[in-house]
Amino acid sequence: MKQRAPKQTKPKIAWQTNDGTRVPFEVFYDSDLYAAELDRIYSGAHWQYLALASEIPNQGDYTSTYLGERRVVVCRDNDGKIHSFENRCAHRGAQVVPRQRGNASQFNCPYHMWCYNHAGDLTAVPQSGGVKGKGGMPKDFDLSAHGLRKLKIAQYGGLIFGTFAEEIMPLEQYLGPTMVKHLDRFTKRPIRVLGYYRQVVEANWKLYAENTRDPYHAPLLHLFHVSFGIQTPAKAGGSYMDDEKKNNCIVVTGAPEDADDHALLIEQYKTNEKYRPDYALRDPRIIGTQRSHDDDIDLVIMSIFPSLVVAQVESAFQIRHIRPKGPEKFEIYWTYFGYDDGDEKETTDKLRVANMIGPAGFISMEDGEASRLVQQGVRTQKGTHSFIEMGGRGDVTDQDTLAQEVAIRGFWQYYRKVMGFNAETGGGQP
Repeated sequence: MKQRAPKQTKPKIAWQTNDGTRVPFEVFYDSDLYAAELDRIYSGAHWQYLALASEIPNQGDYTSTYLGERRVVVCRDNDGKIHSFENRCAHRGAQVVPRQRGNASQFNCPYHMWCYNHAGDLTAVPQSGGVKGKGGMPKDFDLSAHGLRKLKIAQYGGLIFGTFAEEIMPLEQYLGPTMVKHLDRFTKRPIRVLGYYRQVVEANWKLYAENTRDPYHAPLLHLFHVSFGIQTPAKAGGSYMDDEKKNNCIVVTGAPEDADDHALLIEQYKTNEKYRPDYALRDPRIIGTQRSHDDDIDLVIMSIFPSLVVAQVESAFQIRHIRPKGPEKFEIYWTYFGYDDGDEKETTDKLRVANMIGPAGFISMEDGEASRLVQQGVRTQKGTHSFIEMGGRGDVTDQDTLAQEVAIRGFWQYYRKVMGFNAETGGGQP
C-alpha cells in the first residue's frame, strides 16, 4: 500500500522580488502563515499598544484588550503602579476577567475562584489544604509559582505598551524619532477619552497595515477627502519611517488655498468622478473645526508595527487598535480622544467630526470596504501577486510626496525578516 506524503504544515510562499514591489496573495489567507504570525509577531519581540494610562486613573482600575488573539488585562495597583497579565487562569485556563473595564480589589477566576492580585500574582486557592483532612493540593504546592502570565510593559506619552518577550529594545528606540516626535505632539496636552467604536472588517489584518501606510489611496478612494479639501494632490505631505521601516507616519500639511487649486484637481480627476466641487454639506460645521495645535498639519496617520494606528483627520484624534480574528477577519478598536484642558467647543467639534471619520462615516467605512474587496479578489489566488511600484522600486526611503506607496514596501521588507522568509532568493517559508 502506497504511503501518503506527510502533510505540509508550514506555508511555502514564493516572493518574486526582495524590495516589496511584489507581494504574493497567499499571505492574505494562508491559515498556517496566520498561525505563525500570532507566534512570531504578536507573541514575539514587538511593543504593542495596550491602553491609555488615563483610562485606568484610580487604584484597582483595569481594562482588557488583546495582543493578537491573546486576551490581556491592564491594571493599576494600590500603589499606582501599572501591570499587565494574560487573561487566562493558571489552573484550567478559564478567562479570569470577563468585563471590558472596571475596578476591582482582586481578581477571582469564576470557575474555581482562584484569587489573583492586581499584579497577577496568585494569592489564594480555595480548599488547597483539603476538607476534613482529605483532598487538597500537594504539600509542595507553591502559590508564587502559579501566577498569571505577566507582560513586560513600558509607557510613552501616556500610551501603555506591552510585550510577551523577555528581551526587547527600549520602547523609544522601537518607535523611532519620527513616531516619538508626533506622539509628543499628540500628548503634550492632557488626554481625555471621548468615546469608543468597534469595527469588524472581513479581511486580513495586513491589508489594513497596507492601507494606513498608503497616502496614494486617500484622495482617490475618499470622495469626501478631495471634494472638501482634507487631503488632495494639491497639498504637501509625505511618508516618514523608522530605521527598520516597520513604522510609518503620513503627514499632510497645507494652507486653505491649496484646496482651491481647481485646475490641478480637474486634471488629476479627469478619468473619474471623485472630485466633486459642486458638492456641499448640509452641516458645514464638520469642516474647518477648531484646531488643537498651533501648526499647519491637517492629517497624521502613524502606523506602529504591528497593531497600532494613532491618527488625526482634521480635528478628529483617535487611536486605532488592530485585533486579528483569523486569516480573513480583523477588528479595529477605536479610542477617540480630546484634551482635558480644552473648551466645550473644541470637544464638541471633535465629537462631531468623529461621526464623519468613524466606522459609519465617509472615511473608515470606505477603508474597511476597500480591504474587504481586496480580500474577496485575492482569497483564491495562488502564484500571483500585487504590484506596488508607485514611488519607484529598490531602496525604501522617506518620501516628500503623497503620490507613492513606498512605506508599504517597507512594511513588507520588515515582515519578511520577522517571518523568516529568505531574503536572498525571494522565496522560502516561515
